[in-house]
Amino acid sequence: MPTHIPHWIDGGRRDGASGRTGPVTDPATGEVTGEVALASTEEVDAAVAAASAAYPGWRDTSLARRTAVLFRFRELLNARKPELAELITAEHGKVLDDALGEVSRGQEVVEFACGVPHLMRGGFTENASTNVDVHSVRQALGPVAIISPFNFPAMVPMWFFPIAIACGNTVVLKPSEKDPSASLWMAELWKEAGLPDGVFNVVQGDKVAVDRLLEHPDIQGVSFVGSTPIAKYVYETGTAHDKRVQALGGAKNHMLVLPDADLDLAADAAVNAGFGSAGERCMAISAVLAVGGVGDDLVARIAERTRTLRTGDGRKGCDMGPLVTKQHRDKVASYVDAGEEAGAKLVVDGRQVQPDGGEDGFWLGPTLLDHVEPQMSVYTDEIFGPVLSVLRVDTYEHALELINTNPYGNGTAIFTNDGGAARRFQNEVEVGMIGINVPIPVPMAYYSFGGWKSSLFGDSHAHGTEGVHFFTRGKVVTSRWLDPSHGGLNLGFPQNA
Repeated sequence: MPTHIPHWIDGGRRDGASGRTGPVTDPATGEVTGEVALASTEEVDAAVAAASAAYPGWRDTSLARRTAVLFRFRELLNARKPELAELITAEHGKVLDDALGEVSRGQEVVEFACGVPHLMRGGFTENASTNVDVHSVRQALGPVAIISPFNFPAMVPMWFFPIAIACGNTVVLKPSEKDPSASLWMAELWKEAGLPDGVFNVVQGDKVAVDRLLEHPDIQGVSFVGSTPIAKYVYETGTAHDKRVQALGGAKNHMLVLPDADLDLAADAAVNAGFGSAGERCMAISAVLAVGGVGDDLVARIAERTRTLRTGDGRKGCDMGPLVTKQHRDKVASYVDAGEEAGAKLVVDGRQVQPDGGEDGFWLGPTLLDHVEPQMSVYTDEIFGPVLSVLRVDTYEHALELINTNPYGNGTAIFTNDGGAARRFQNEVEVGMIGINVPIPVPMAYYSFGGWKSSLFGDSHAHGTEGVHFFTRGKVVTSRWLDPSHGGLNLGFPQNA
């Protein structure tokens, strides 16, 4: 019997009342394991009302007490993250090690948020004019919404909500309906950590919930991660309703391999970054640009490694799991068909994989295409699956032109032993996150995550200092005190409270 997956509103689970549900499947077996509630506009309104009611008290809670809750959440998460990883694997399909890595990367943002008092500090100028002082402060926005994708059901929400909560905001999270259970698990952890009811809420749902959050007058900010067409829609709809919006979109990430590169290192990196999490990462490498005469050797090394990968149930110690749904699996496979028909050379065919998992699982093995041309759909489109394309290019300049003319600008990497070439690349490439001999250039939590061009809508990147600025507003106070007074005696040591 499928498990019912409800909302979390005002500190507790709340069964869906809309009468609409969606199936949640185990991608390794194809079995429907859950039915997730799909919210009505009234249920979204109830979550926003809870966040709005909780906001004044949480905003006025001292930084010391807010960060104490963050520290407790961090300790609980650290002790129990294998539980969360198992939930992710069961609903998304990624292997357990990868799921654990996802939780750990999300926890980095929790740890960063524990130090938010340092970033909430304002400035002070004494005697800016005669007996006039000026100081600045940063204050919370209010209730905010987070709309997160299926591929990282724990990490992506944790890019946003620890910082939002630490800064004094309240949160309504709308997770993907494909893998919604991680959000409820985190909500319960927040309650155990001592977060007041209503500060963190979860509304399960689909476009109905998304649209209501984007339009709701009490939602002050929206953070979104997903495909570029939806990111653009979220940005335009949210800003049209006077909200601050950061919307991270899709990607087509290139890895440039120069002739002087260590080809074993480059081949390892291409396989790891191309097929990790079945390619369902916005930072996955999907296009390798082989410069000069390195193509044959590089492709041979990538193919040798690709053929050793074991595809199967993520709970069985496999290297790569299934795709998230049958529909997505079929869509990704159709790109392999199209690439082959357009003349690309199919070096490793993932459509023929023999998986270690259920026969009804959503399987597509690692796939390697060589001699891909820029006009082929396997190159132009974001596939979001385990399909790695190799393009042969004559020069560094040609490779750079391909990257810079691509509509996406999320992440890229260069593999070389030439420091001058790497420095030139990082200066000239029009991409937001760059790896030098690093295939997945995801910044640490104290830096900010985000791309350029059609990979980002809005002015703020995720987490880091930009994340703090997104979830706060600046205020400047000019004051004059003509008759300062002081009174009372207290010899005790001052304390935070």
